[in-house]
Amino acid sequence: MKNIVWIKHASQLATLSQSGKGPRIKKAMNELSIIEDGSIWIENGLIKAVGTTEELEELFESRAHEAEITDATGHLVTPGLVDPHTHVAYGGSREKEFEMRLEGATYMEIMNAGGGIHSTTKMTREATEDELVAQSLRRLDSFLNHGVTTIEGKSGYGLNLETELKQLRVMKRLQNEHPIDLVPTFMGAHAVPVEYKGREEEYVTLVIDEMIPAVAKEQLAIFNDVFCEVGVFTPEQSRRILEAGKRYGLIPKIHADEIEPYEGAELAASVGAISAEHLLQASDEGIQAMAAAGTIACLLPATALYLREEAAEGRKMIDAGVPVAISTDCNPGSSPTTSMPLVMNLACISMRLTPAEALTAATYNAACAIKMEEITGSIEIGKQGDVVLWNCSNYQELQYLFGVNHVNSVWKNGIKVVG
Repeated sequence: MKNIVWIKHASQLATLSQSGKGPRIKKAMNELSIIEDGSIWIENGLIKAVGTTEELEELFESRAHEAEITDATGHLVTPGLVDPHTHVAYGGSREKEFEMRLEGATYMEIMNAGGGIHSTTKMTREATEDELVAQSLRRLDSFLNHGVTTIEGKSGYGLNLETELKQLRVMKRLQNEHPIDLVPTFMGAHAVPVEYKGREEEYVTLVIDEMIPAVAKEQLAIFNDVFCEVGVFTPEQSRRILEAGKRYGLIPKIHADEIEPYEGAELAASVGAISAEHLLQASDEGIQAMAAAGTIACLLPATALYLREEAAEGRKMIDAGVPVAISTDCNPGSSPTTSMPLVMNLACISMRLTPAEALTAATYNAACAIKMEEITGSIEIGKQGDVVLWNCSNYQELQYLFGVNHVNSVWKNGIKVVG
């Protein structure tokens, strides 16, 4: 039996369609390919036709009785949002550290005292696989209710072979048990575990010689990420870890220049990383290197807000020709949110992206940052029927009314999962 969805009469249908390949840069980030009085025909999970309502009525009026019809009059319709940087599968919670930061403790002070990543590592190691699945499913439900249909998920709260593999296996289960598409990233180099303090090089060797081969053997990840930061992994160590991953077919990503300038952006460009994340302290030279290499800047304005830091210079990066994506950075310590709509708002307010750029950064460019642009991120024939209907009439209103979840309905692979 065919599953057919027909969405008609959208006030604005922001398709994000484009003729070229690769992420959008500069002025192209403002091009949403909007269709007024727009319409989409989705059949068996895939988009079969896109155009004005009049055009699709000419094509499909005789088959209207087969379809689940949604009248989108007065509503904005967009692709499903894509979150390209999350730490969605972890154990426990860290609300006490939120209070510690408000009392003056810094992120690195908390981590060096055994909190931060180390705290979550302890709770994740202690949790069973079933417990991690149950906790993570609740987060995925929240993502879906905020219009997110595809996310990336990182390991990195195991910091030993057994738990890193457990986290990645949990994400494999989540992909099978939840409507959201979950793209896995190995991040054994998220921090040096407490038991390796003073023996950092031994841990780097463990990541390279044992963890990466085991992850590749089970085909548990597509990407390999590292936290290149003062007090975590040096640029030289980060390069070795990323190059080792490449030898096993894992595509490099890098947490770069978040807390101090550390040549992380430059490293991302030189190793051919698909994306560099955070970049609050990226140098002008690093930004230019990323632009030349086509490395996507994955910016995390909610993290900057939560840590009370100045946001990354998104406006400067776009003007320099860097392709920009945005993300929640959903994690228990520095950004415990699943709201991509809020992240779009913050991208406009704190990083001076235009409303159109913010939507591009949360859909098509975000899909490019996790190699999903051939499948999702825009409303085009042949792509998955991942669609959001918003309680807004236009894309400007979506960013203007900030801090509000405007989601009315969500379709994932042509199935209505919200609304």
